[in-house]
Amino acid sequence: MFPLVEIPELVQHYAPFFASVFSEKAFIQFQRYISGLIVSENKTVEGINRLFVIEVRNQSSLNRFLTESPFAVEDLNQARLALLASLPGTQMKKKGVLSVDDTHLSHYGRFFDQIAYLYDPAEKRHRWAHNLVNLHYSDDLTDYPVAFQLWKPADLEKLEHGLPAIGVKLRASKFALKHEEPKKWRNYLLGVWRRHQSKPEVAELYKSKLLIARRLLQAWVADNPESNLPVAFDNWYTKPAFCRFLDKELQLRYVGDLAVDDEVFLDAGPESLESFAQRLKEEHLAAVESGGKKVFHKLSFDYKGERQTYYSYCRTHRIRNFGKQRLVISHRQADLSDGPIFTNSNCLYWQAPGIMRIRRHRWPVETYHEEGKEEGLDQYQVRDFEAIDRHIALVAVAYSLLRAAPHDQALLHKLQRQLEFNLEDSAAFWRRAAQAQSLWVLACFIAAAVTQGHSLREVMAPFLAAVCY
Repeated sequence: MFPLVEIPELVQHYAPFFASVFSEKAFIQFQRYISGLIVSENKTVEGINRLFVIEVRNQSSLNRFLTESPFAVEDLNQARLALLASLPGTQMKKKGVLSVDDTHLSHYGRFFDQIAYLYDPAEKRHRWAHNLVNLHYSDDLTDYPVAFQLWKPADLEKLEHGLPAIGVKLRASKFALKHEEPKKWRNYLLGVWRRHQSKPEVAELYKSKLLIARRLLQAWVADNPESNLPVAFDNWYTKPAFCRFLDKELQLRYVGDLAVDDEVFLDAGPESLESFAQRLKEEHLAAVESGGKKVFHKLSFDYKGERQTYYSYCRTHRIRNFGKQRLVISHRQADLSDGPIFTNSNCLYWQAPGIMRIRRHRWPVETYHEEGKEEGLDQYQVRDFEAIDRHIALVAVAYSLLRAAPHDQALLHKLQRQLEFNLEDSAAFWRRAAQAQSLWVLACFIAAAVTQGHSLREVMAPFLAAVCY
């Protein structure tokens, strides 16, 4: 652990942006909590509270900050975005990209509000977890979360009584499943809900991840009517209804990923993308050998200072259930020996380099999920759902401070004088820099106390007690 004798410089520097969100007492707890998220290895309330060795406070005060303090997550998020907008490096730019994705916040045990037993594709097993849907921003200089919402599992009683109340009939023969086969009963209710979710009153009964993503983007468009940022997402979100909503309702340009079994309509009839890509590959390789016209063309674009290269086919095609789409089939290898990537967009005049650049900017949300967990995204121990939501919003603040720091010359000058080494621009580096700066302040505190006549044992006593807690 890193015992703290004062709030780290990184947090002190940006704290004024958030002062209006909190009461005077809560503002102190806010700074302590953010400090702990950045500096501590233990991101729980207990772990964060133990960091502060000189100004010791009862742990219950920090716990009440999450559970009872009357601050609004929306106000906190707006203050965070205002901070990021104040720096040229983190301001949203014309070539920026929004992306949508979700992640599991896994826990041992089920005694958390709204937790569910979810399948973890990485570990190939089910785990107790919350699911967090994120709307993320990325450009060549920075990236950070824009908005987010925790998914709640379906309330089956609410669906059972709510669907008939708004005119959606349930089969009488299916009610036996409720007690005999609960999983089938759940699947039946969700299936009925899914078929009727286009009705607003049905959609209100349960918010799926896709509906949460819709609402996050809807709120973004309402708050930023002049913005023209495209949206990128993976195959799980590339659903016909979701894409139509973005295209028709929000007039947003999007880039998604199609699956190998999606079908393209050709003159000869429908064909799976897998089969279509294989035919194109064979035509391309034959053309390379004979010196004819190639099917896949080399393209390059810049992504965060690096040159990215693909070999792509790009045409407008009609895709089953999606309608007319700009279809890009890409390989990373010049000989097309790797598997194809299928990308679609509703912007029919875009070319392959632009589409693939936007697709590449989808990946920082995955990085945020990884690095955000380093900052405590899934390390909460509070069980109340609202408190968990607040914890996640505070992690987004901590992450955003780490993203803002490399672009803030005033802060760079302050820390450069203390640390005297080259400051990099990754969130992981800035977390270590905040730890190093806190270590420097601790050393200065101990040196000053010894100079003033205190014995080293006397000075070190509270620190040793904290470490050996």
